[in-house]
Amino acid sequence: MGGVGGGICATLLATAYPALGLNQAAAPRAFAPELVRQGAYLAQAGDCIACHTGPQGQPFAGGLAMKMPIGTLYSTNITPDPRYGIGQYTYPEFVRAVRQGVAADGHRLYPAMPYPSYAKVTDQDMEALYAYFMAGVKPVAQANRDNDIPWLLSMRWPLAIWDWLFVKAERFQPLATQDATWNRGAYLVQSLGHCGSCHTPRGLGYQEKALSQADGDQYLAGAKIDGWYAKSLRGESGPGLGRWSTTDIVQLLKTGRTSQAAAFGAMTEVVSHSTQHLTDGDLLAIATYLKSLPPGKNNLTDTPPADGGRTLQALNAGDYRQAGATGYVEFCVTCHRADGTGFSRVFPALAGNPSVMAKDPTSLIRIVLAGGHMATTQHDKLHFAMPAFTQLSDQEATDILNFIRSSWGNRADRVSLGEVAAVRSALPPAHE
Repeated sequence: MGGVGGGICATLLATAYPALGLNQAAAPRAFAPELVRQGAYLAQAGDCIACHTGPQGQPFAGGLAMKMPIGTLYSTNITPDPRYGIGQYTYPEFVRAVRQGVAADGHRLYPAMPYPSYAKVTDQDMEALYAYFMAGVKPVAQANRDNDIPWLLSMRWPLAIWDWLFVKAERFQPLATQDATWNRGAYLVQSLGHCGSCHTPRGLGYQEKALSQADGDQYLAGAKIDGWYAKSLRGESGPGLGRWSTTDIVQLLKTGRTSQAAAFGAMTEVVSHSTQHLTDGDLLAIATYLKSLPPGKNNLTDTPPADGGRTLQALNAGDYRQAGATGYVEFCVTCHRADGTGFSRVFPALAGNPSVMAKDPTSLIRIVLAGGHMATTQHDKLHFAMPAFTQLSDQEATDILNFIRSSWGNRADRVSLGEVAAVRSALPPAHE
């Protein structure tokens, strides 16, 4: 993070917000306790800790590796340490970093920092965030790690062109045609929650193809990121949220699971670090906004699962002629059951599961090959994990996946042997 302040601008801000201590002096600064508490809540809504905390590292001290098309980036120290962190940042510099992606020394940040979304954060919330990071976070004297990017690609001046092409430096504007709950949800999803960073497909310039529902049906339509496929959050009845109620969405964001599904992959960290801490009112607002999004035209839609019990009858009768049926019975049926309904809050259902029917099967393949675990939250102490089935050959995994995606009324494109092989080859070493 970072940004460049100006003398006149900083003076005006210091005059406008004397209680914030917004001046050119270094930390420590005095802030109202309530402002710091509000900033802490907003930092959780933004899930800042997820990217700015390395493995077994101190909170917000940076060091997390993020693989990008141009190489590996390492997140920076955003504690108020005056040497390695942002302790010397003025309020204008902080704002410019968060909203525009420009560091205090003038260099531009890579858009792994979701400043295209943070540009929508209100002035009031920005003030609270600044108070929290200056007075509510423990300083950590940890040096930042250099990025692992080839020299030619590490030049940052092209980022100015990228920003000019793709970043809309606009605050969130409520819609007069929507109520307060919808507008609050839209604000959280589009700005601090930066849900589009993972769930919106990206273009050739690695830009999000849409930043809000106003930009078209690509917004939150699902995207591949960091070895996972982040599902559509739009209204498709199959791979999207069409069959989900607002209560279902709130439950997933609060506990990491519903009676039918469970968060997995990077979403478990989002629930653990961020959404479980949000108020019920804010969770309902998010759910209300997401449920208002119509289906995306590029996503598969289908009818509710119904196959007349044929899959269940075949398995119960020992009819394993369908490819993948034997593997399903051997490796999956104990937890997910012969009828594909799983066990509520423990083992997710496969029948009608949006992740099972996603157009891109990357996440489903990865879960089978590498396993996964549920989110840990204060609201639901049960913590279950799925083992990695590394012993499956590519063909066996392909057959099982296709059995799951075509049984109990599920209708999804077939998984290819090449897709399974590609996901396996991209998996990190087992110890990671």
